[in-house]
Parts: sequence; structure tokens; C-alpha cells
Amino acid sequence: MKMISGGVCVAQGFKANGIHCGIRHNRTKRDLALIVSDVPAKAAAVYTTNLVKGAPLTVTKNHIADGIAQAIICNSGNANTCNANGIEIAEAMSVLVENATGVKASDVVVASTGVIGQPLSLDPIQKGMPELAAGLSANGGEAAAEAIMTTDTVKKEVAVEFTLGGKTCRMGGIAKGSGMIHPNMATMLVFITTDAAISSQMLHMALSTDVASTFNMTSVDGDTSTNDMVTVLANGLAGNEEITCEGEDFTAFMQALNSITVSLCRSIAGDGEGATKLLECSATGADTLEAARISAKSVICSSLLKSAMFGADANWGRVLCAIGYSGADVDVSKISVKFQSAKGEIEVCRDGAGVPFSEEKAKEILLEKEIEIKLTLGDGPYSATAWGCDLTYDYVKINGDYRT
Repeated sequence: MKMISGGVCVAQGFKANGIHCGIRHNRTKRDLALIVSDVPAKAAAVYTTNLVKGAPLTVTKNHIADGIAQAIICNSGNANTCNANGIEIAEAMSVLVENATGVKASDVVVASTGVIGQPLSLDPIQKGMPELAAGLSANGGEAAAEAIMTTDTVKKEVAVEFTLGGKTCRMGGIAKGSGMIHPNMATMLVFITTDAAISSQMLHMALSTDVASTFNMTSVDGDTSTNDMVTVLANGLAGNEEITCEGEDFTAFMQALNSITVSLCRSIAGDGEGATKLLECSATGADTLEAARISAKSVICSSLLKSAMFGADANWGRVLCAIGYSGADVDVSKISVKFQSAKGEIEVCRDGAGVPFSEEKAKEILLEKEIEIKLTLGDGPYSATAWGCDLTYDYVKINGDYRT
């Protein structure tokens, strides 16, 4: 398996495009994306656990109930959530895709991201659809990645090449996510495509298993979005024997998927609204997987710890505090903490108590763009990793007038 350049168009048979159709006032911002497979694909998705859900999620869940999809349409600038005609608009978007591409409306994944509670007009989407469909190409992945961005400062795409049964397969993904990120299932909008052949049941198993250790372990601000969705399409054009059960090929597929999702998690966390640093918290030595996950995620969710990382302050007491109120079943007297970056590593706590360390060296380490917080919870066999970012003045500035 190797990482390669590209995104959702690296796999055989996928084309994409992204344009500005007029949903967003800034004409320099793309706001409508389309991804299409040459043939119907096996599909799986996971959705936000927020009780308030965007209409596109309801439509998508119905459309892929049979495990099949062939296209994804996504707009940015408007979440199509809490709208009286939201379902109608989302269904109409699917029909527009059918009219423009020939893909059945019932095989279209629909997604929206942006402001909640603002009516979404179909007019700009309808007017932009001819241009969007006409521009579909195997080089359109980057345009699609740009079109799903809102407060994101960089596009997020990744791709990998791997082998199944002697056949070369490819998988690529794009993501949108910068704020309102604290999932309990998935995170923001993530679209993954692959030419590997796999049954819809096994694809769903792979995705559901993976998100527990990736997207569920990512948080920027503690707010779970209404529109979170991760979707995978697998069109089988690589020609490998279809994966229908667990085994060597399924393990290889899982490894490829995990490489995509971990990369996107890091991209999302590192591009958190106002963020200046990517935080990665690794917890090892836990007696249970749950304890490792709860501890790691509690640390990267702590506003006080996030603020300390912004100020490059090695305030390790905030790490223990976050573990202590997390609900994780751990022995505090066994906890050790280290901070690490490209500038080195420093131990600040051992067996639940502070140890002498150089404040100057710690600050040098914490001034880097990527910080790892390394927890040792004991001598158990379980470990977990969580991703987040620092909390800065700009987060408040961005969200103080996000709607207006």
C-alpha cells in the first residue's frame, strides 16, 4: 500500500467537478460539487447522532437503503437544515442530477453544509447543473474538494493505492470540516471513492468499524453538527474478486480505508477554525479500549488544555484534570504525560505526579505546529489516538459573525 496524489477521482470510473452556482455570495468560492461513477457502486454511509438532522441526510439514507449509489451532489453555504421544504429541495437536487447525467435520482447521495435554518433555493443549483455536469472529468477532484468548503482554509483530499487478490486498487477521499466538529459517529462531510469490489454489507462493516477509532476521535470545538456524514462508494472496476466476508482482502481494504480516514482526521483537526496547531493525543497502557478512547478524547476536548497549547504553556495539570473528569476507568497514580513535537520530547508527569522539567525546552516543543500529547495510563494492552487543535482568539472572531 502506498499514498498517492489526488482525491476522489484516483479510482477507476470516477469523475467530479465543482463550480460556483450562486448559493454563496462570493463568486470566487465554489459552492456546488458533483461526483459520479461510470457504473452503479456499492454504498455505505454513517450519519450524525444529533437529533436535529439536515434534510439531505434523510434523503441519502433512503436512497442508499439498497446499498447502491452512483453519484454524490453537495452544496456549501447552506445546510438545508430546519427548513419546511428541506426534503423537497434535497429530492429535487437528485432529480437535477438524473436529468443532467442519467444517474437515477434514487442512486444519488445528497449533502449540504453551511448555515442552519436558512431557506435553500433550488434556482442557482438548477441553473448551474448544466455547467457542473458538462465539466465532469477525471481531473475534477480538486474542484469538488474546493466546492464543499465553508470556513475551511485548505482543501482536504488524500489517496492511496493498494492490492487485492493481485489487482491494483485505488481509494481517494475529500472532506469538509473546520468548525462544529465533535462527532459521535462521523464528522462533517467526507466522501470516499474506490474501485475495489466489495459487498455493501462488508463496506458498511468496514466504515462503521473504522469511524470508531478515527472520526469519532476527532474534535475541534465540542459541537456536533446537524449535517455530519461519511459516505463510501465502491464501484468494483479494479476487477478484484468481490469481498464478501472477513479475511486477508478485507483486512487490506480496512488498512487502506484507515489510511484515508486518519489522514482526513488530521487535516480536519489541523484546520480547525482559528487553529494554529494540530493536537494528537495518544493513550497507551489502558486496561480497556474504552478507557483509552475516553481519556484521549477528553484531553483534546478540554478548552483549558487547548488554550494552554495555543500559549505553548506546558500546563500538564490540565491533562490530568481532563482525564479525571472523563469518566474513564483509570488509576490516576499510574498516569504519565509527555509532550512531543519536531523539537523533541519532554516528560512532565510520572505516576500521577509532576517531575522536574525545563520550562524553556517545553515551550520550544510546544511552539511547533504539530503537538503530540503522550499518555501512559498503566501497563494494560489497549491504546487509542484522538485529534484536535488549539483554541485561539480567532475561533471566537470567526463564529461571532458566522451567519451575518
